[in-house]
Amino acid sequence: MLILFGTNLKRIRESKQLSQQDLCCKLELLGLTMFKADIYEIENNKRLVKDFEAKALCLALSITFDELYADTDQYFGH
Repeated sequence: MLILFGTNLKRIRESKQLSQQDLCCKLELLGLTMFKADIYEIENNKRLVKDFEAKALCLALSITFDELYADTDQYFGH
Protein backbone atom coordinates (compact mmCIF):
# COMPACT_ATOMS: atom_id res chain seq x y z
CA MET A 1 0.00 0.00 0.00
CA LEU A 2 2.86 2.37 0.79
CA ILE A 3 4.13 2.16 -2.79
CA LEU A 4 0.81 3.21 -4.28
CA PHE A 5 0.31 5.92 -1.68
CA GLY A 6 3.60 7.58 -2.60
CA THR A 7 2.91 7.19 -6.30
CA ASN A 8 -0.57 8.68 -5.89
CA LEU A 9 0.78 11.58 -3.86
CA LYS A 10 3.38 12.44 -6.48
CA ARG A 11 0.91 12.12 -9.36
CA ILE A 12 -1.66 14.34 -7.64
CA ARG A 13 0.91 16.92 -6.54
CA GLU A 14 2.33 17.17 -10.04
CA SER A 15 -1.13 17.32 -11.63
CA LYS A 16 -1.80 20.39 -9.49
CA GLN A 17 1.53 21.85 -10.66
CA LEU A 18 2.90 22.04 -7.13
CA SER A 19 6.53 21.54 -6.23
CA GLN A 20 7.42 19.60 -3.13
CA GLN A 21 8.27 22.94 -1.51
CA ASP A 22 4.87 24.37 -2.51
CA LEU A 23 3.19 21.43 -0.80
CA CYS A 24 5.29 21.99 2.32
CA CYS A 25 4.12 25.61 2.42
CA LYS A 26 0.46 24.55 2.12
CA LEU A 27 0.95 22.04 4.93
CA GLU A 28 2.60 24.71 7.09
CA LEU A 29 -0.51 26.88 6.72
CA LEU A 30 -2.50 23.95 8.13
CA GLY A 31 -0.16 23.71 11.12
CA LEU A 32 1.86 20.72 9.95
CA THR A 33 5.58 21.14 9.44
CA MET A 34 6.95 18.86 6.76
CA PHE A 35 10.12 19.38 4.83
CA LYS A 36 10.85 18.84 1.16
CA ALA A 37 12.88 15.79 2.17
CA ASP A 38 9.80 14.34 3.91
CA ILE A 39 7.69 14.71 0.76
CA TYR A 40 10.50 13.19 -1.32
CA GLU A 41 10.78 10.21 1.02
CA ILE A 42 7.02 9.61 1.02
CA GLU A 43 6.82 9.83 -2.76
CA ASN A 44 9.76 7.44 -3.09
CA ASN A 45 8.44 4.93 -0.55
CA LYS A 46 11.13 5.56 2.04
CA ARG A 47 8.87 7.00 4.76
CA LEU A 48 5.58 5.96 6.26
CA VAL A 49 2.77 8.48 6.64
CA LYS A 50 0.96 9.05 9.91
CA ASP A 51 -2.81 9.34 9.85
CA PHE A 52 -2.83 13.05 10.68
CA GLU A 53 -0.29 13.66 7.91
CA ALA A 54 -2.52 11.89 5.39
CA LYS A 55 -5.43 14.09 6.47
CA ALA A 56 -3.31 17.24 6.11
CA LEU A 57 -2.09 16.13 2.68
CA CYS A 58 -5.71 15.69 1.57
CA LEU A 59 -6.62 19.14 2.85
CA ALA A 60 -3.56 20.79 1.31
CA LEU A 61 -4.23 19.16 -2.06
CA SER A 62 -8.02 19.60 -1.88
CA ILE A 63 -8.61 15.88 -2.41
CA THR A 64 -10.37 13.06 -0.60
CA PHE A 65 -8.84 10.07 1.17
CA ASP A 66 -10.27 7.94 -1.64
CA GLU A 67 -8.25 9.87 -4.20
CA LEU A 68 -5.07 9.63 -2.16
CA TYR A 69 -5.57 5.92 -1.51
CA ALA A 70 -6.82 5.07 -5.04
CA ASP A 71 -6.00 1.53 -6.15
CA THR A 72 -4.58 0.52 -2.78
CA ASP A 73 -7.55 -1.72 -1.92
CA GLN A 74 -6.06 -4.52 -4.04
CA TYR A 75 -3.79 -5.24 -1.07
CA PHE A 76 -6.79 -5.98 1.13
CA GLY A 77 -8.54 -8.49 -1.10
CA HIS A 78 -11.40 -6.14 -2.09
